[in-house]
Amino acid sequence: MSGFEGRSVLVLGGSRGIGAAIVRRFASDGAKVLFTYLSSPDDAEVLAAETGSEALRADSGDRDALIALIGSLGPLDVLVVNSGILGAGDPLDIPPDEIDRLFRINIHAPYHAAVAAARTMPDGGRIIFIGSANADRMPMAGLAAYSASKSALQGMTRGLARDFGARGITVNVVQPGPTDTDMNPAEGPLKDVMHGFMAIKRHAKGSEIAGLVAYLAGPEAGIITGAAYNIDGGFAA
Repeated sequence: MSGFEGRSVLVLGGSRGIGAAIVRRFASDGAKVLFTYLSSPDDAEVLAAETGSEALRADSGDRDALIALIGSLGPLDVLVVNSGILGAGDPLDIPPDEIDRLFRINIHAPYHAAVAAARTMPDGGRIIFIGSANADRMPMAGLAAYSASKSALQGMTRGLARDFGARGITVNVVQPGPTDTDMNPAEGPLKDVMHGFMAIKRHAKGSEIAGLVAYLAGPEAGIITGAAYNIDGGFAA
């Protein structure tokens, strides 16, 4: 246990990858953890049983349902918004509906979730967005909309930090680079390309991302707000 006993944590998009690592970290540190999932019910069930957390099915692209869900949970001490989707390809070929859904999940959902949580969040609460180092560097073609959505989190973070600062609620964005997940495995076909952009030439571990999130949610980070933290092996350096 290390400081989260009795605290309520919601992780949006927590059934796999970085989200699951964050759920595990908070659960191991004594928090009461809830997390959402959409397309991975089996993974969610296993993770909930492993960690003693609660899995909630939710579509972050459904604004009204997301707001209602957060409002139904009571006061949250920590909100982590990890839900997000990747849209890749020639912008001349990607259907507009796909881009609109990407923006709903990657931009609209974090904003509405943060506002909904802040309505009842106690003073000194924490809001943490999971962004991407692609907000600061996009060295490959085909990811314009994704990069734009992650850059938007930086402005959102700075603005909400001002809005909620009087209550001691901090708002920050963690920006991972290549991280070993099902979607981006450390030994995947793009490994050498990605590592070519990095100073430390390896994928991050989910536990490393979760460690930074836990620090920002912890008692020593009460003065840190409105900040973007790259955790990317120098990808964006």
